[in-house]
Amino acid sequence: MLDLKYLRNHFDEAKTALSRRSSEAAAALEGIWQLDERRRAAQQEVDTLKNERNLVSKEVGQLKAKGGDASEKIGEMKKVGDQIASLDQMLREVEEALEKKALFIPNIPHPSTPDGTSAADNKQVRQYGEPLKYHFKPKTHWDLGTQLGILDFERAAKISGSGFVCHRGLGARLQRALISFMLDLHTQKHGYQEVSPPYLILEKAMVGTGQLPKFAEDMYALRDDPLYLAPTAEVPVTNLYREEILKFEALPLKLCAYTPCFRREAGSAGKDTRGMIRVHQFDKVELVKITRAEDSYDELEKLVVDAEAVLKALELHYRVLLLCAGDMGFSAAKCYDIEVWCPGVDAYLEVSSCSNFESFQARRMSLRYKDAEGKNQTCHTLNGSGTALARLTIALLETHQQADGTVKIPQALRPYMGGLEVIAV
Repeated sequence: MLDLKYLRNHFDEAKTALSRRSSEAAAALEGIWQLDERRRAAQQEVDTLKNERNLVSKEVGQLKAKGGDASEKIGEMKKVGDQIASLDQMLREVEEALEKKALFIPNIPHPSTPDGTSAADNKQVRQYGEPLKYHFKPKTHWDLGTQLGILDFERAAKISGSGFVCHRGLGARLQRALISFMLDLHTQKHGYQEVSPPYLILEKAMVGTGQLPKFAEDMYALRDDPLYLAPTAEVPVTNLYREEILKFEALPLKLCAYTPCFRREAGSAGKDTRGMIRVHQFDKVELVKITRAEDSYDELEKLVVDAEAVLKALELHYRVLLLCAGDMGFSAAKCYDIEVWCPGVDAYLEVSSCSNFESFQARRMSLRYKDAEGKNQTCHTLNGSGTALARLTIALLETHQQADGTVKIPQALRPYMGGLEVIAV
């Protein structure tokens, strides 16, 4: 959530910044301004009436002390009291409407976020390696996985419908190996603390990280309980510290977690329906940072490097993109996407988005810290996939396939696969 005090004092600046995202975002800010004008006018009137009531109360006390008749003034004050009660109710309604509308306003892009309206305007920052050259036509992961008996789409659809996959045999072992490899890498080499959070999440936690109310249609909600399935570990892990005031020296907090992730993909009908490119359930290792305001952009750059380390270790070609304002996620102020090359589908696929949300999420969850002077400040939060397994598995199978249909296991992953060097039938 944006700082309403900042919006009040820098409205034109905020509107111009939000117009970099979209005209709709800038227009929505007008509604915030109008509601805040109503709120301020009502508050000023309430304050005036309360001051008047206090003055007259003193007069009533003085009249009674002198034995005078104060009934007329008491009657006037009853009317004033009724006005105050009515205005207080209106004020509560306006403030509630203001808060609800503010939850739909996206974050302001950082000045270093490039202008643009779509993925075509994103900027490549760097790339690692080059696409491998094959003396045969690379197969897709769905063909490889089916032929090796490690991916079962047909039986997954039988029990869950489209958009699901069942990993079998060495495919299941591969998922477990990747999860353990990534958790060990981030905890032992990158300094993150491992967390195993709940997978069912309260609405207020989903609001805290920005999934709700804006993206309700993409979330899986339980029918009989006020809970949602985790769309990403970002939600439970970042919310671990909601409504807390952290010590200055405790920051930055660096946390990582494995969770399954559940997404309805409501707005993606017909897109990437083959294989595992877009699925409703997938595993992910997530990286979360909670930092002091002045440190967050340095920590963002380090976060991207930590996610990249996974792909380097697995010998995969990838590129890093700086997203433009119009293609960036709702809560982000600045975002890098890491896209890995998948030769079978002949495309780069995103396996990690590393974002700095600045104070946007922390303000929604009342997450603060004591600065060096002992004053309360709003934390900055960051997160990035470290990484998402579905597309990582696609890249691994398609990149390391061999002419005979087997898949070579990268050296870094072999200890987690019991020393196995090749996945074969």
